Amino acid sequence: MTLFPLPASVLPHRAPFLFVDLIDELVVGSSAVGRWKLHGDEWFFPGHFPSRPTLPGVLMCEAIAQVGAYAILSDPARAGKLPLFGGLDSARFRRQVVPGDELLIRVELGRMSARAGKGTGVASVNGAVACECELMFVLVDR
Repeated sequence: MTLFPLPASVLPHRAPFLFVDLIDELVVGSSAVGRWKLHGDEWFFPGHFPSRPTLPGVLMCEAIAQVGAYAILSDPARAGKLPLFGGLDSARFRRQVVPGDELLIRVELGRMSARAGKGTGVASVNGAVACECELMFVLVDR
């Protein structure tokens, strides 16, 4: 089993907005697979929703983007860059994600230039798709 650097050593995100716990697969600059375990004590669950804690869909999209950013920033050619959302298309939410679930997040990067790119991502729980979306991002200097 290959061990990859922890997300906090590659991504600029920090708690409470770092959602990726581990990276399981990486093709530098091309694709990545990561995981996010939801324990139930995360800051958003008490308000979303008190009677039925549910992971907000927009945070699933953010977690997908973070796994994509890991693939981008693992490329030495992108050192010193910061990928920012440029757009989000075709986002679909297929199942609720609740405390105790673990998201498996797969991202494939598509067209890339020196300043921007696209990718697609899927987050699933136990093989059932929870969220899928297309990402567009711009690269800026940190």
